[in-house]
Amino acid sequence: MRYISTRGQTEPVSGAEAILQGLAPDGGLFVPEHIPALPEGFFERIKTMDYPQRATAVLSFFLPEFGDLNALTREAYARFDGEPAPLAEYGKDVPLFLELWHGPTCAFKDMALQVLPRLVGAAKELTGETRDVYILTATSGDTGKAALEGFRDIPGTRVLVFYPEEGVSEVQKLQMVTQEGGNVGVCAVRGDFDDAQTGVKRVFANTERSGRFLLTSANSINLGRLLPQIAYYVSAYADFVQKYPERAARGNPDVYVPTGNFGNILAALYAKRLGVPLGRLVCVSNRNNVLTGVIQTGVYDRNRPLVRTTSPSMDILVSSNFERAVYLLSGCDSAFTRDCMQTLNSEGRYALNETTVNAMREEFDAVWRDDAQAEDAIRALYQRTGAVIDPHTATAAGAARDGIVVATAHPGKFPEAVQSALDGAEFPIPGVLLETKKKPRRFSDSVAPGEIEGYVKTFFGM
Repeated sequence: MRYISTRGQTEPVSGAEAILQGLAPDGGLFVPEHIPALPEGFFERIKTMDYPQRATAVLSFFLPEFGDLNALTREAYARFDGEPAPLAEYGKDVPLFLELWHGPTCAFKDMALQVLPRLVGAAKELTGETRDVYILTATSGDTGKAALEGFRDIPGTRVLVFYPEEGVSEVQKLQMVTQEGGNVGVCAVRGDFDDAQTGVKRVFANTERSGRFLLTSANSINLGRLLPQIAYYVSAYADFVQKYPERAARGNPDVYVPTGNFGNILAALYAKRLGVPLGRLVCVSNRNNVLTGVIQTGVYDRNRPLVRTTSPSMDILVSSNFERAVYLLSGCDSAFTRDCMQTLNSEGRYALNETTVNAMREEFDAVWRDDAQAEDAIRALYQRTGAVIDPHTATAAGAARDGIVVATAHPGKFPEAVQSALDGAEFPIPGVLLETKKKPRRFSDSVAPGEIEGYVKTFFGM
């Protein structure tokens, strides 16, 4: 399997090379030259497998040169609390919930970011890479902690995370600034997530690739983030037909995904292209509904103020992974994709062509929910079933009547918003989150967006 850039100006590379590079040299994102098809009888074969085995089966299609992926995935998911990605039924008259928050940082980012460091290590061996790997990441809340925890004290790596100073929850911030490890760094940005993400991308664009270190990303621009996410949609469908035959008899399940940077729902699209018989992919946004706009109108327009919400991980106006969707849905037209991204950079908007709009509407629906509607969804589910969900999951739950809702974070990461919705009712909070409040704060630096590049150079000693 070879990987090419969405912008078409980079030579094909192996999966190992794509993971180590993170961003393609031409500024595009790596995508597979082709998406394989699941073999006949695949779901029958995996139905009795545990999650690490299922993840291995999926990753093997995309990373065949990696050898013993089963040892890698089993180690990655060993730190999860029980089943890594259970498909839970809270009640007969509500959607199923794909719980992706059982990892060490209580967010769905663990599903990939416990795998990525191990993929990076294996990729170094495959390529003969001996340089240290520097991981540079911007976060809207959950990626940062998951990356810090995933790469903590791994030899030959250093990791630096930027987060919007006022754009994450208090628990998310505490998880990052108290992070343990001798190879980690955290810095706030006096701006929003888009400022942080733009600054990080600028560093990648301006950094010489042949230096004494290898600079890569733990953001979802990295192929090693996207591929493990495909696995949980494959696993969810296997559980859907096996555990819930009455629901399966009603047809292929629609999937409702709380969406900010588009990586999570893009993985669902890749799963469908593999041959997983999912229904509609419903992209659910909060008030920062730029993705709702492009799916409904065919025009991507970030020329609007960013709104801070109770679902901060979705407070994004420039969704990096949408570039991969544009490439795939345009018929793998790299010239068109490149033009769209250049226009977005210069004008803040671009229009999709008819081919791409039609293909997009065959796969996606889009809705958005504001904070009040998310609060209503938390309250309604609790009153009906006793289950508690977080504000991000609630945006999707409020839009769903059936199918599968992707539950992206434990409600304990957003206790104020959840307790407000529950009229002050208490709910269980994992010990790992409670312990965070007792840890010393290690990181207090903050920078303006224009100072990100200088801070990176100082931190890594470039």
